[in-house]
Amino acid sequence: MFFLPISFLIFILFILFLPFIFVLAYLNVITLGFEKLGISPEATSFLLFLILIGSFFNIPLTKKKLVYKLESRFFGLWQRPRIETQGVAINVGGAIFPLLISFYFLFLAFQTGISLKSIFIVTFLMIILCQFLAKIIPGLGVALPTLIPPIFSAIFSLIFVPEFAAPAAFISGVLGTLIGADLLNLKKVQKMGGFLSIGGAGVFDGIFLVGVISSLLSGF
Repeated sequence: MFFLPISFLIFILFILFLPFIFVLAYLNVITLGFEKLGISPEATSFLLFLILIGSFFNIPLTKKKLVYKLESRFFGLWQRPRIETQGVAINVGGAIFPLLISFYFLFLAFQTGISLKSIFIVTFLMIILCQFLAKIIPGLGVALPTLIPPIFSAIFSLIFVPEFAAPAAFISGVLGTLIGADLLNLKKVQKMGGFLSIGGAGVFDGIFLVGVISSLLSGF
């Protein structure tokens, strides 16, 4: 009879469960980030659930239109008709919930006597940075490097608001991305056509991910 080595079986099981390990590790990182912002693990789990569900919903800000267009193929030798959806919406999980958390931290800063001016300076710097880094991709919307904004958000917060660095990094990461990348490029995206969902990258990308990574970086 042929018996598989135990080490080989363990290796196979490890490969099969690797995706689950990554998911659990990532959720643990997010929980740690929110704990540094003063939010309990239980509240974090609830927020993650809300954001996960909310990422499937977009609130329309303009009327959604269906536009008939001709798409060029093979260097313009022939054209293919297609229907394009146009309009602007805001994503519940990717934008609204992170915004509410940011306003909550601003309220905490006001209550504890933290300089709001310093937080606004960091946010303004992030708006400029995100505006500079943002790229408009036709048919997809605005693209932004995932890691560069949170790193700079953490650095700016540690310099200007060291006593409130983690929440300031979250606030500036979220508002900087939302205003600098999405809102300031809104007209350009609309001119190119297509449907723009502000914060529509979902739970683990875009505005929310920038805020979470920022809080982690500045919390250490």
